[in-house]
Amino acid sequence: MPFDRFLIAPLNTGLQTDLRPFLIMDDAFEQLQNAYVFRGRVVKRFGSLWMGPTQQQTRFRIGLTGAGVGVTDGAGHAAGNLGLIITGIPNDPQIPYNVGQQFSVGTAVYTVISALPGVQPMLATQGNGTFNITTGDFVINGAPALTQIFFYPGLPVMGLTQYESGAINNHPSYGFDTRFAYRFFPGVGWERSGTLVSPIWHGNDLNFFWAANWEGVTDNIVAMFVTNFNATIGAPGATDDPIWVTQDGAVWTNFSPLTIFLTNGSFVQTARIIVPFKNRLLLLNTIERNLAGGAPGVNAAFPNRVRYSHNGSPFATNAWLEPNQTTGGTFADGAGFIDATTEEAIISAEFIKDRLIVYFERSTWELAYTGNEVLPFVWQKINTELGSQATFSSVPFDKQILTIGNTGVHACNGANVERIDSKIPDEIFEFKVKNNEQLRIAGIRDFIEELVYWAFVNDEAPDATQKFPNQILVYNYRNDSWAINDDCFTAFGYYEQQGDTTWASTNLTWAEANFTWVAGIIQANQRQIIAGTPEGWVLIINADVSRNAPSMQITNMTIPSAAMGVGFVDLQVINHNIALNDFVAVENTNGIFLPISGIYEVVAIIDANNITIRAGDIAGVYTGGGTLARVSQIQILSKQWNPYLKEGKNFYLAKIDFGVLKTQQGEVTIDYYPSSATPVSMIQGGTASGAIMGTSVLETRPYPANLYPLEQFQDRLWHQVYFQTVGDCIQIFISMDARQMTTPGIVWDDFELEGLVLHTERTSVRLQ
Repeated sequence: MPFDRFLIAPLNTGLQTDLRPFLIMDDAFEQLQNAYVFRGRVVKRFGSLWMGPTQQQTRFRIGLTGAGVGVTDGAGHAAGNLGLIITGIPNDPQIPYNVGQQFSVGTAVYTVISALPGVQPMLATQGNGTFNITTGDFVINGAPALTQIFFYPGLPVMGLTQYESGAINNHPSYGFDTRFAYRFFPGVGWERSGTLVSPIWHGNDLNFFWAANWEGVTDNIVAMFVTNFNATIGAPGATDDPIWVTQDGAVWTNFSPLTIFLTNGSFVQTARIIVPFKNRLLLLNTIERNLAGGAPGVNAAFPNRVRYSHNGSPFATNAWLEPNQTTGGTFADGAGFIDATTEEAIISAEFIKDRLIVYFERSTWELAYTGNEVLPFVWQKINTELGSQATFSSVPFDKQILTIGNTGVHACNGANVERIDSKIPDEIFEFKVKNNEQLRIAGIRDFIEELVYWAFVNDEAPDATQKFPNQILVYNYRNDSWAINDDCFTAFGYYEQQGDTTWASTNLTWAEANFTWVAGIIQANQRQIIAGTPEGWVLIINADVSRNAPSMQITNMTIPSAAMGVGFVDLQVINHNIALNDFVAVENTNGIFLPISGIYEVVAIIDANNITIRAGDIAGVYTGGGTLARVSQIQILSKQWNPYLKEGKNFYLAKIDFGVLKTQQGEVTIDYYPSSATPVSMIQGGTASGAIMGTSVLETRPYPANLYPLEQFQDRLWHQVYFQTVGDCIQIFISMDARQMTTPGIVWDDFELEGLVLHTERTSVRLQ
């Protein structure tokens, strides 16, 4: 008797967890990890690229200055004190000296590996060097001669933005870690922006940076205002940070006490959000310094306040004077403030057309413009129960704003706020919040792929080893589908590429580059998404790349004690955010040889900065420069299918035809679970009993040309996997086994599932 055939295509529903797995749509998935739905097919998650051909160009770094200090002499020697060079202050405590920081001289790398006080040796890929982690004194010998020296602070990326100056589609990108500002120079890399003492920030890894562009001292100058919302309440602290501003992209000035004058010489110390609106500069959720009792004054928080400048330049002498105030002979002319009638704090803000929507903790408001110069703005409540958790979770669209609230993913159209995550209603409650991890949520829109990404910390992340985001929520706003990625990004931004990509300017292999030479990823001035990491790396995100770029530095590499057994290697990777049983790629190492493929499973998490891999016998002594890349595991769990469920019958699944995109070396493993027996693996059970037929491997590469000659020229392949199993339902699981995960040609190849055909027949009369 011929089998019944059921086509499942196109694939549009994506991740769905609001119903039991046998009730969801046929094209839905109970689990969709490191893959997502895109235009009717399931595709592999996005990959990433370095911003330049070398790892040094994709990392925040500071170019040192001075002969014999910032540039090596004719013998490749240099020595100096980092504090004196970077801030002008010897042994400056504003610069945290830590294990994992690096120097580079050309291609030579020098790594700080000792936390002991005093002069300690650094790892060196050429020559040698020492560093004093207490004082910041360094010595480098035998490096490339007469070459610029760069220092890598290794601090988390806390903000990425663009300075809206220069040519169209050619605006420079700026980034921030907890201490310094950086600018990206095409062909050169990231370098510090500013002078010795300006700007230097003092926040921690929860003080993210908000930036806004508006007019400067004159209306033909673009000013970029930057705040990290770091200030103490009460007596001012020595580490309080002001709002900083640059009007040329190079020189920064302290904007807060010098410009934002209030009553009795008081001023706004900082604000969570800065936006230009209706020809005024607005500061939302402010911390204000009251000098009425004399310097240094007292800091007070106004979390529900918006303070606005006058109609005109925010640098004018009277720009921030409240009504009836004067200073230096000038009078107030329209500045002021207004507090919302709620004690909730302002968390985020975005625009819908010409309307400013402001999110509080548990409510949503509009700051409406009145046109009245006496009271130019009023607060209007839109929703009383849905707000936002994170400043940088709000993603603007033309007709709505998406944000992450404490009860779901919310969409605001200016008149109403509602949840849009009905397919995954419980996912929001798996976001970790107990240590303020909700502040780490960051979102961005991918215009090319028609997706939104939100980085977040999953509640299963161990406190001791994973405080930075470890997952990404993916939303396809075209077909309302969801997915999850494993990754660690602290901030998102945009980058307008300065030059065309060539093979010489990328570190990809031919197999890893899944784009054509007319693709947007390689075109000059194409707007790209960039993402920062906990160690100060910034990567270009792109769905046309099938692997993750190396984005973690291997500070040190050692062989554990004999008790661990042969083949185990400890890797020191600062803020690694890796989980047990993850797979990682070890690359760019110097002085040491690792056998097998270079991809290994993580077998132990020692602490937040150290992991153990099983790599086999190693040879040599590590001298530094190595990198680690996350190797993502595709995990796709289907619906529990039974095409005869309405008849009350079990069914027999003979095979499935998988329509897949042709790859060069790709393959995946198809496991299956009959009768809701998840997660009882039929592959493992069948192998143990000797009953399994076939390999359960789905090859996405063409079969041998001598057997199937035309497959070499097809874009889509139909390959079969045989199951020959019976149940009241059958569910399949698409992933990769350990062999596939540790084979670069397989794991870094592309994957696209375009459809399935189930070959089935009825069995028993009733479900059993």
